[in-house]
Amino acid sequence: MSRSEPILAMPTASRAPTFLPGRAALMVVVATLVNVGCASGPDYHPPATPQAAAGAFVSRPADTEPAVSLPPDWWKLYNDPALDDLVQEALSANTNLRVTLANLDRARAIYSEARGGLFPSTNLSAGAGYGRDQTTWAGAGRAPTQWSYSGGLDISYEVDLFGRVRRDIEAASDDADAVAAAHDSAKVVVVAETTRAYVDACTYAESIDVARSSVELAQRSVDLISRQEHAGSASHLDVERAGVTLAQAQATLPPLQAQRDAALFELAALMGRTPSQVPDSARACTKAPEIAGTLPIGDGTSLLRRRPDLRQAERQLAADTARIGVAVADLYPRVTLGASGNYLRNDYLKGNRTWSFSMGPLISWSFPNTVIARSRVAQARAQTAASLAAFDGAVLNALKESEQSLSAYGAAMQQRQALIEARDRAESAFQLAEQRYRAGSISYLDVIVAQTSLIDAKSQLAAAEQRVGSARISVFKALGGGWEQASAR
Repeated sequence: MSRSEPILAMPTASRAPTFLPGRAALMVVVATLVNVGCASGPDYHPPATPQAAAGAFVSRPADTEPAVSLPPDWWKLYNDPALDDLVQEALSANTNLRVTLANLDRARAIYSEARGGLFPSTNLSAGAGYGRDQTTWAGAGRAPTQWSYSGGLDISYEVDLFGRVRRDIEAASDDADAVAAAHDSAKVVVVAETTRAYVDACTYAESIDVARSSVELAQRSVDLISRQEHAGSASHLDVERAGVTLAQAQATLPPLQAQRDAALFELAALMGRTPSQVPDSARACTKAPEIAGTLPIGDGTSLLRRRPDLRQAERQLAADTARIGVAVADLYPRVTLGASGNYLRNDYLKGNRTWSFSMGPLISWSFPNTVIARSRVAQARAQTAASLAAFDGAVLNALKESEQSLSAYGAAMQQRQALIEARDRAESAFQLAEQRYRAGSISYLDVIVAQTSLIDAKSQLAAAEQRVGSARISVFKALGGGWEQASAR
Protein backbone atom coordinates (compact mmCIF):
# COMPACT_ATOMS: atom_id res chain seq x y z
CA MET A 1 0.00 0.00 0.00
CA SER A 2 1.20 3.53 -0.77
CA ARG A 3 0.55 6.74 1.09
CA SER A 4 1.02 10.27 -0.10
CA GLU A 5 -0.63 12.22 2.70
CA PRO A 6 -0.33 11.97 6.50
CA ILE A 7 -3.01 9.96 8.28
CA LEU A 8 -2.01 10.58 11.88
CA ALA A 9 -2.72 13.72 13.89
CA MET A 10 -0.67 13.74 17.06
CA PRO A 11 -0.29 17.30 18.43
CA THR A 12 3.45 17.65 19.04
CA ALA A 13 5.07 21.06 18.97
CA SER A 14 8.42 19.94 17.58
CA ARG A 15 10.49 16.88 16.80
CA ALA A 16 11.19 15.70 20.33
CA PRO A 17 11.68 12.19 21.74
CA THR A 18 8.89 10.70 23.84
CA PHE A 19 9.10 7.41 25.78
CA LEU A 20 5.91 5.37 25.86
CA PRO A 21 5.57 2.92 28.73
CA GLY A 22 3.18 0.03 29.13
CA ARG A 23 0.02 0.07 26.99
CA ALA A 24 1.38 2.77 24.66
CA ALA A 25 4.35 0.55 23.81
CA LEU A 26 1.98 -2.31 23.01
CA MET A 27 0.01 -0.03 20.67
CA VAL A 28 3.19 0.85 18.85
CA VAL A 29 4.02 -2.82 18.34
CA VAL A 30 0.49 -3.49 17.03
CA ALA A 31 0.75 -0.52 14.67
CA THR A 32 4.05 -1.89 13.41
CA LEU A 33 2.46 -5.23 12.52
CA VAL A 34 -0.49 -3.55 10.83
CA ASN A 35 1.62 -1.17 8.75
CA VAL A 36 4.54 -3.45 7.92
CA GLY A 37 3.51 -3.65 4.26
CA CYS A 38 2.96 0.09 3.79
CA ALA A 39 5.28 2.33 1.82
CA SER A 40 4.91 6.07 1.42
CA GLY A 41 5.02 7.89 -1.88
CA PRO A 42 4.06 6.72 -5.38
CA ASP A 43 5.03 3.33 -6.76
CA TYR A 44 7.33 3.47 -9.78
CA HIS A 45 6.12 2.54 -13.25
CA PRO A 46 8.54 2.67 -16.23
CA PRO A 47 7.74 5.52 -18.62
CA ALA A 48 6.39 4.79 -22.07
CA THR A 49 8.47 5.50 -25.17
CA PRO A 50 7.02 7.01 -28.36
CA GLN A 51 5.39 4.34 -30.52
CA ALA A 52 6.85 5.97 -33.61
CA ALA A 53 10.31 5.11 -32.30
CA ALA A 54 9.65 1.38 -32.62
CA GLY A 55 9.68 1.36 -36.43
CA ALA A 56 12.47 1.33 -38.96
CA PHE A 57 14.90 4.21 -39.21
CA VAL A 58 14.02 7.07 -41.53
CA SER A 59 17.54 7.16 -42.98
CA ARG A 60 18.38 3.92 -44.80
CA PRO A 61 21.73 3.95 -46.60
CA ALA A 62 22.07 1.48 -49.42
CA ASP A 63 24.47 -0.98 -47.77
CA THR A 64 22.68 -1.31 -44.40
CA GLU A 65 20.52 -4.16 -43.13
CA PRO A 66 17.61 -3.06 -40.89
CA ALA A 67 16.40 -6.64 -40.38
CA VAL A 68 19.53 -7.61 -38.42
CA SER A 69 20.50 -5.97 -35.13
CA LEU A 70 24.00 -4.80 -34.35
CA PRO A 71 26.05 -7.61 -32.74
CA PRO A 72 27.50 -6.98 -29.25
CA ASP A 73 31.09 -7.31 -30.50
CA TRP A 74 30.51 -5.22 -33.63
CA TRP A 75 34.20 -4.36 -34.07
CA LYS A 76 34.79 -8.00 -35.07
CA LEU A 77 32.88 -7.27 -38.27
CA TYR A 78 36.18 -5.78 -39.49
CA ASN A 79 37.79 -9.22 -39.14
CA ASP A 80 41.02 -7.65 -37.94
CA PRO A 81 42.79 -9.53 -35.09
CA ALA A 82 44.95 -6.49 -34.32
CA LEU A 83 41.84 -4.36 -33.75
CA ASP A 84 40.35 -7.07 -31.51
CA ASP A 85 43.43 -6.98 -29.28
CA LEU A 86 43.43 -3.18 -29.12
CA VAL A 87 39.79 -3.06 -28.06
CA GLN A 88 40.30 -5.68 -25.35
CA GLU A 89 43.24 -3.78 -23.91
CA ALA A 90 41.33 -0.49 -23.99
CA LEU A 91 38.43 -2.06 -22.10
CA SER A 92 40.78 -3.23 -19.37
CA ALA A 93 43.10 -0.22 -19.08
CA ASN A 94 41.18 2.90 -20.14
CA THR A 95 41.32 5.55 -17.42
CA ASN A 96 37.74 6.77 -17.95
CA LEU A 97 36.50 3.23 -17.43
CA ARG A 98 38.52 3.01 -14.24
CA VAL A 99 36.78 6.16 -13.02
CA THR A 100 33.29 4.89 -13.84
CA LEU A 101 34.10 1.51 -12.28
CA ALA A 102 35.19 3.23 -9.07
CA ASN A 103 31.96 5.25 -9.13
CA LEU A 104 30.05 2.00 -9.50
CA ASP A 105 31.83 0.47 -6.50
CA ARG A 106 30.95 3.57 -4.50
CA ALA A 107 27.28 3.39 -5.53
CA ARG A 108 27.13 -0.26 -4.52
CA ALA A 109 28.69 0.58 -1.16
CA ILE A 110 26.03 3.27 -0.64
CA TYR A 111 23.36 0.70 -1.45
CA SER A 112 24.89 -1.66 1.12
CA GLU A 113 24.84 1.16 3.67
CA ALA A 114 21.16 1.82 2.95
CA ARG A 115 20.34 -1.87 3.44
CA GLY A 116 21.88 -1.60 6.87
CA GLY A 117 18.76 0.33 7.90
CA LEU A 118 16.83 -2.97 7.88
CA PHE A 119 18.82 -4.24 10.83
CA PRO A 120 19.27 -2.95 14.38
CA SER A 121 22.20 -0.68 15.03
CA THR A 122 24.43 -1.54 17.98
CA ASN A 123 27.05 0.28 19.98
CA LEU A 124 29.31 -1.69 22.32
CA SER A 125 31.72 0.01 24.71
CA ALA A 126 34.13 -1.25 27.35
CA GLY A 127 36.89 0.32 29.39
CA ALA A 128 39.25 -0.07 32.30
CA GLY A 129 40.93 2.59 34.39
CA TYR A 130 43.47 2.85 37.19
CA GLY A 131 43.70 5.82 39.53
CA ARG A 132 42.05 7.62 42.44
CA ASP A 133 38.32 8.33 42.62
CA GLN A 134 37.72 10.82 45.41
CA THR A 135 33.98 10.80 44.80
CA THR A 136 33.62 7.18 45.95
CA TRP A 137 36.07 7.41 48.86
CA ALA A 138 34.40 7.83 52.25
CA GLY A 139 37.51 7.78 54.43
CA ALA A 140 39.90 10.52 55.45
CA GLY A 141 42.70 11.77 53.30
CA ARG A 142 43.32 10.93 49.72
CA ALA A 143 41.54 8.01 48.15
CA PRO A 144 43.78 5.04 47.42
CA THR A 145 44.56 4.01 43.87
CA GLN A 146 42.13 1.50 42.41
CA TRP A 147 40.97 -0.27 39.27
CA SER A 148 37.57 0.43 37.75
CA TYR A 149 35.81 -1.34 34.89
CA SER A 150 32.86 -0.27 32.77
CA GLY A 151 30.90 -1.63 29.83
CA GLY A 152 27.79 -0.77 27.88
CA LEU A 153 25.60 -2.03 25.05
CA ASP A 154 23.09 0.10 23.11
CA ILE A 155 20.69 -1.33 20.54
CA SER A 156 18.26 0.69 18.44
CA TYR A 157 16.00 -0.28 15.56
CA GLU A 158 13.88 2.04 13.44
CA VAL A 159 10.43 0.56 12.91
CA ASP A 160 9.78 1.21 9.23
CA LEU A 161 6.11 2.06 9.70
CA PHE A 162 5.75 4.14 6.56
CA GLY A 163 8.42 2.69 4.32
CA ARG A 164 11.07 5.39 4.67
CA VAL A 165 13.87 2.85 4.99
CA ARG A 166 12.54 0.69 2.16
CA ARG A 167 12.18 3.67 -0.17
CA ASP A 168 15.71 4.77 0.74
CA ILE A 169 17.01 1.29 -0.14
CA GLU A 170 15.01 1.36 -3.36
CA ALA A 171 16.53 4.72 -4.32
CA ALA A 172 20.06 3.52 -3.54
CA SER A 173 19.52 0.39 -5.63
CA ASP A 174 18.24 2.42 -8.58
CA ASP A 175 21.15 4.83 -8.20
CA ALA A 176 23.57 1.90 -8.42
CA ASP A 177 21.81 0.68 -11.55
CA ALA A 178 22.08 4.15 -13.08
CA VAL A 179 25.81 4.31 -12.33
CA ALA A 180 26.23 0.82 -13.83
CA ALA A 181 24.51 2.09 -16.98
CA ALA A 182 26.86 5.09 -17.02
CA HIS A 183 29.76 2.63 -16.85
CA ASP A 184 28.31 0.79 -19.85
CA SER A 185 27.94 4.09 -21.71
CA ALA A 186 31.62 4.74 -21.13
CA LYS A 187 32.38 1.33 -22.62
CA VAL A 188 30.44 2.26 -25.76
CA VAL A 189 32.53 5.40 -26.15
CA VAL A 190 35.84 3.62 -25.47
CA VAL A 191 35.14 0.84 -27.96
CA ALA A 192 33.97 3.26 -30.65
CA GLU A 193 36.79 5.76 -30.21
CA THR A 194 39.44 3.03 -30.04
CA THR A 195 38.16 1.60 -33.30
CA ARG A 196 37.95 5.07 -34.82
CA ALA A 197 41.53 5.94 -33.83
CA TYR A 198 42.84 2.66 -35.29
CA VAL A 199 40.89 2.98 -38.53
CA ASP A 200 41.92 6.64 -38.87
CA ALA A 201 45.58 5.75 -38.37
CA CYS A 202 45.32 3.08 -41.05
CA THR A 203 43.41 5.40 -43.40
CA TYR A 204 45.91 8.25 -42.99
CA ALA A 205 48.75 5.81 -43.71
CA GLU A 206 46.90 4.91 -46.90
CA SER A 207 46.48 8.59 -47.72
CA ILE A 208 50.20 9.15 -47.17
CA ASP A 209 50.96 6.40 -49.70
CA VAL A 210 48.60 8.05 -52.18
CA ALA A 211 50.25 11.44 -51.59
CA ARG A 212 53.70 9.93 -52.09
CA SER A 213 52.61 8.36 -55.37
CA SER A 214 51.35 11.79 -56.43
CA VAL A 215 54.73 13.29 -55.52
CA GLU A 216 56.48 10.61 -57.56
CA LEU A 217 54.16 11.33 -60.50
CA ALA A 218 54.86 15.05 -60.28
CA GLN A 219 58.59 14.38 -59.94
CA ARG A 220 58.59 12.29 -63.11
CA SER A 221 56.90 15.14 -64.96
CA VAL A 222 59.51 17.61 -63.69
CA ASP A 223 62.33 15.30 -64.81
CA LEU A 224 60.72 14.82 -68.21
CA ILE A 225 60.14 18.49 -68.91
CA SER A 226 63.64 19.34 -67.62
CA ARG A 227 65.18 16.95 -70.12
CA GLN A 228 63.06 18.44 -72.89
CA GLU A 229 64.18 21.93 -71.87
CA HIS A 230 67.82 20.90 -72.20
CA ALA A 231 67.00 19.44 -75.61
CA GLY A 232 65.37 22.70 -76.63
CA SER A 233 61.87 21.24 -77.13
CA ALA A 234 60.33 22.80 -73.96
CA SER A 235 60.45 26.18 -72.32
CA HIS A 236 61.58 27.13 -68.85
CA LEU A 237 57.98 28.22 -68.18
CA ASP A 238 56.87 24.58 -68.54
CA VAL A 239 59.54 23.55 -66.04
CA GLU A 240 58.32 26.09 -63.52
CA ARG A 241 54.70 24.96 -63.96
CA ALA A 242 55.72 21.35 -63.35
CA GLY A 243 57.68 22.48 -60.30
CA VAL A 244 54.56 24.16 -58.88
CA THR A 245 52.62 20.91 -59.19
CA LEU A 246 55.43 18.99 -57.47
CA ALA A 247 55.59 21.46 -54.57
CA GLN A 248 51.82 21.32 -54.11
CA ALA A 249 51.91 17.51 -53.99
CA GLN A 250 54.73 17.59 -51.44
CA ALA A 251 52.77 20.06 -49.29
CA THR A 252 50.03 17.47 -48.69
CA LEU A 253 52.38 15.07 -46.87
CA PRO A 254 53.12 16.89 -43.54
CA PRO A 255 49.43 17.43 -42.59
CA LEU A 256 48.63 13.79 -43.30
CA GLN A 257 51.55 12.63 -41.19
CA ALA A 258 50.44 14.92 -38.35
CA GLN A 259 46.88 13.55 -38.55
CA ARG A 260 48.17 9.99 -38.45
CA ASP A 261 50.33 10.76 -35.43
CA ALA A 262 47.36 12.37 -33.71
CA ALA A 263 45.28 9.23 -34.31
CA LEU A 264 48.06 6.99 -32.97
CA PHE A 265 48.51 9.14 -29.85
CA GLU A 266 44.74 9.12 -29.31
CA LEU A 267 44.76 5.34 -29.55
CA ALA A 268 47.57 5.08 -27.01
CA ALA A 269 45.70 7.32 -24.54
CA LEU A 270 42.51 5.28 -24.94
CA MET A 271 44.50 2.17 -24.08
CA GLY A 272 46.02 3.75 -20.98
CA ARG A 273 49.43 4.17 -22.61
CA THR A 274 51.78 7.10 -23.04
CA PRO A 275 52.47 8.55 -26.53
CA SER A 276 55.81 6.71 -26.61
CA GLN A 277 53.94 3.40 -26.23
CA VAL A 278 51.89 3.44 -29.43
CA PRO A 279 50.99 -0.19 -30.30
CA ASP A 280 53.22 -1.61 -33.02
CA SER A 281 50.25 -3.20 -34.76
CA ALA A 282 48.62 0.20 -35.22
CA ARG A 283 51.83 1.88 -36.36
CA ALA A 284 52.40 -0.87 -38.93
CA CYS A 285 48.88 -0.68 -40.38
CA THR A 286 48.90 0.81 -43.89
CA LYS A 287 45.45 -0.18 -45.13
CA ALA A 288 42.19 0.48 -43.33
CA PRO A 289 40.07 -2.60 -42.54
CA GLU A 290 36.74 -2.90 -44.31
CA ILE A 291 33.49 -4.61 -43.40
CA ALA A 292 32.40 -7.37 -45.70
CA GLY A 293 28.72 -7.25 -46.60
CA THR A 294 26.05 -4.92 -45.36
CA LEU A 295 25.94 -2.98 -42.12
CA PRO A 296 23.51 -4.46 -39.51
CA ILE A 297 21.63 -1.57 -37.91
CA GLY A 298 18.34 -3.06 -36.66
CA ASP A 299 15.46 -0.71 -35.90
CA GLY A 300 14.24 1.75 -33.28
CA THR A 301 13.12 -1.00 -30.89
CA SER A 302 16.54 -2.62 -30.75
CA LEU A 303 18.14 0.81 -30.43
CA LEU A 304 16.10 1.79 -27.36
CA ARG A 305 16.72 -1.60 -25.80
CA ARG A 306 20.46 -1.42 -26.38
CA ARG A 307 21.58 2.12 -25.54
CA PRO A 308 22.84 2.28 -21.94
CA ASP A 309 22.29 6.04 -21.65
CA LEU A 310 18.54 5.41 -21.92
CA ARG A 311 18.78 2.79 -19.18
CA GLN A 312 20.72 5.29 -17.08
CA ALA A 313 18.01 7.95 -17.51
CA GLU A 314 15.27 5.42 -16.71
CA ARG A 315 17.03 4.17 -13.57
CA GLN A 316 17.62 7.76 -12.43
CA LEU A 317 13.90 8.41 -12.82
CA ALA A 318 13.16 5.33 -10.70
CA ALA A 319 15.55 6.52 -7.98
CA ASP A 320 14.02 10.02 -7.89
CA THR A 321 10.53 8.49 -7.69
CA ALA A 322 11.61 6.46 -4.66
CA ARG A 323 12.96 9.61 -3.02
CA ILE A 324 9.45 11.05 -3.09
CA GLY A 325 8.52 8.24 -0.73
CA VAL A 326 11.47 9.06 1.52
CA ALA A 327 10.33 12.68 1.71
CA VAL A 328 6.68 11.75 2.28
CA ALA A 329 7.64 9.41 5.13
CA ASP A 330 9.01 12.40 7.05
CA LEU A 331 5.42 13.66 7.35
CA TYR A 332 4.70 10.74 9.73
CA PRO A 333 6.07 9.81 13.14
CA ARG A 334 9.39 8.00 13.25
CA VAL A 335 9.40 5.15 15.77
CA THR A 336 12.61 3.65 17.11
CA LEU A 337 12.80 0.69 19.47
CA GLY A 338 15.80 0.88 21.77
CA ALA A 339 17.47 -0.96 24.61
CA SER A 340 20.63 -0.27 26.57
CA GLY A 341 22.59 -1.91 29.35
CA ASN A 342 25.53 -0.62 31.40
CA TYR A 343 27.94 -2.25 33.81
CA LEU A 344 30.30 -0.59 36.31
CA ARG A 345 32.68 -2.18 38.78
CA ASN A 346 34.72 -0.32 41.34
CA ASP A 347 36.41 -1.95 44.31
CA TYR A 348 35.26 0.84 46.67
CA LEU A 349 31.63 0.91 45.60
CA LYS A 350 29.12 -0.79 47.76
CA GLY A 351 28.53 -4.20 46.33
CA ASN A 352 31.56 -3.77 44.07
CA ARG A 353 29.50 -3.61 40.87
CA THR A 354 26.36 -2.00 39.45
CA TRP A 355 24.07 -2.93 36.56
CA SER A 356 21.60 -0.68 34.76
CA PHE A 357 19.36 -1.19 31.73
CA SER A 358 16.52 0.50 29.89
CA MET A 359 14.27 -0.34 26.94
CA GLY A 360 11.30 1.13 25.15
CA PRO A 361 10.11 2.89 22.00
CA LEU A 362 11.12 6.40 20.99
CA ILE A 363 8.75 8.50 18.86
CA SER A 364 9.80 11.66 17.07
CA TRP A 365 7.49 13.73 14.90
CA SER A 366 7.54 17.26 13.50
CA PHE A 367 3.91 18.29 13.95
CA PRO A 368 2.01 20.51 13.37
CA ASN A 369 4.90 22.41 11.70
CA THR A 370 5.32 20.28 8.55
CA VAL A 371 6.41 23.09 6.25
CA ILE A 372 9.94 21.76 5.89
CA ALA A 373 8.79 18.18 5.26
CA ARG A 374 6.20 19.26 2.69
CA SER A 375 8.77 21.46 0.97
CA ARG A 376 11.05 18.46 0.63
CA VAL A 377 8.20 16.46 -0.87
CA ALA A 378 7.65 19.22 -3.41
CA GLN A 379 11.37 19.27 -4.20
CA ALA A 380 11.39 15.50 -4.72
CA ARG A 381 8.37 15.66 -7.01
CA ALA A 382 9.96 18.45 -9.05
CA GLN A 383 13.18 16.44 -9.36
CA THR A 384 11.20 13.44 -10.56
CA ALA A 385 9.46 15.59 -13.17
CA ALA A 386 12.86 16.81 -14.33
CA SER A 387 14.15 13.23 -14.54
CA LEU A 388 11.11 12.23 -16.60
CA ALA A 389 11.80 15.09 -19.00
CA ALA A 390 15.46 14.04 -19.13
CA PHE A 391 14.41 10.49 -20.02
CA ASP A 392 12.16 11.73 -22.81
CA GLY A 393 15.01 13.90 -24.03
CA ALA A 394 17.42 10.95 -23.94
CA VAL A 395 15.04 8.92 -26.11
CA LEU A 396 14.74 11.72 -28.65
CA ASN A 397 18.50 12.29 -28.58
CA ALA A 398 19.18 8.59 -29.22
CA LEU A 399 16.86 8.61 -32.23
CA LYS A 400 18.35 11.87 -33.48
CA GLU A 401 21.94 10.68 -33.19
CA SER A 402 21.13 7.44 -34.97
CA GLU A 403 19.35 9.17 -37.85
CA GLN A 404 22.11 11.77 -38.16
CA SER A 405 24.87 9.17 -38.21
CA LEU A 406 23.02 7.03 -40.77
CA SER A 407 22.37 10.05 -42.97
CA ALA A 408 26.01 11.17 -42.74
CA TYR A 409 27.18 7.65 -43.52
CA GLY A 410 24.95 7.41 -46.57
CA ALA A 411 26.17 10.80 -47.82
CA ALA A 412 29.82 9.82 -47.24
CA MET A 413 29.30 6.61 -49.20
CA GLN A 414 27.74 8.48 -52.13
CA GLN A 415 30.52 11.05 -52.09
CA ARG A 416 33.18 8.34 -52.12
CA GLN A 417 31.53 6.60 -55.06
CA ALA A 418 31.44 9.87 -57.02
CA LEU A 419 35.08 10.58 -56.18
CA ILE A 420 36.10 7.10 -57.32
CA GLU A 421 34.58 7.88 -60.70
CA ALA A 422 36.30 11.30 -60.70
CA ARG A 423 39.66 9.67 -59.90
CA ASP A 424 39.25 7.14 -62.71
CA ARG A 425 38.30 9.82 -65.22
CA ALA A 426 41.17 12.08 -64.11
CA GLU A 427 43.62 9.21 -64.52
CA SER A 428 42.30 8.49 -68.00
CA ALA A 429 42.48 12.19 -68.92
CA PHE A 430 46.08 12.42 -67.72
CA GLN A 431 47.12 9.42 -69.80
CA LEU A 432 45.45 10.90 -72.88
CA ALA A 433 47.13 14.27 -72.25
CA GLU A 434 50.55 12.61 -72.02
CA GLN A 435 49.97 10.73 -75.25
CA ARG A 436 48.87 13.84 -77.14
CA TYR A 437 51.76 15.87 -75.73
CA ARG A 438 54.24 13.28 -76.94
CA ALA A 439 52.52 13.40 -80.31
CA GLY A 440 52.90 17.19 -80.32
CA SER A 441 49.19 17.95 -80.63
CA ILE A 442 48.85 19.83 -77.27
CA SER A 443 51.06 22.00 -75.08
CA TYR A 444 52.56 20.88 -71.79
CA LEU A 445 50.19 23.23 -69.98
CA ASP A 446 47.36 20.81 -70.81
CA VAL A 447 49.40 17.98 -69.30
CA ILE A 448 49.97 20.00 -66.13
CA VAL A 449 46.24 20.71 -65.84
CA ALA A 450 45.41 17.02 -66.28
CA GLN A 451 48.09 16.01 -63.78
CA THR A 452 46.87 18.53 -61.20
CA SER A 453 43.31 17.23 -61.62
CA LEU A 454 44.50 13.65 -61.05
CA ILE A 455 46.45 14.56 -57.91
CA ASP A 456 43.47 16.51 -56.52
CA ALA A 457 41.10 13.63 -57.31
CA LYS A 458 43.34 11.13 -55.49
CA SER A 459 43.68 13.45 -52.49
CA GLN A 460 39.92 14.03 -52.28
CA LEU A 461 39.23 10.30 -52.55
CA ALA A 462 41.68 9.55 -49.74
CA ALA A 463 39.95 12.12 -47.54
CA ALA A 464 36.57 10.63 -48.47
CA GLU A 465 37.78 7.17 -47.42
CA GLN A 466 38.61 8.58 -43.99
CA ARG A 467 35.18 10.19 -43.72
CA VAL A 468 33.45 6.94 -44.66
CA GLY A 469 35.37 4.98 -42.04
CA SER A 470 34.69 7.57 -39.35
CA ALA A 471 31.00 7.86 -40.31
CA ARG A 472 30.60 4.07 -40.13
CA ILE A 473 32.00 4.04 -36.60
CA SER A 474 29.71 6.94 -35.67
CA VAL A 475 26.80 4.70 -36.71
CA PHE A 476 28.05 1.93 -34.42
CA LYS A 477 28.49 4.42 -31.59
CA ALA A 478 25.02 5.92 -32.05
CA LEU A 479 23.45 2.45 -32.05
CA GLY A 480 24.98 1.92 -28.60
CA GLY A 481 26.74 -1.40 -29.09
CA GLY A 482 29.86 -2.73 -27.45
CA TRP A 483 29.05 -2.70 -23.74
CA GLU A 484 27.20 -6.05 -23.65
CA GLN A 485 30.23 -8.13 -24.50
CA ALA A 486 32.40 -6.28 -22.03
CA SER A 487 29.79 -6.63 -19.25
CA ALA A 488 29.54 -10.36 -19.88
CA ARG A 489 33.30 -10.69 -19.39
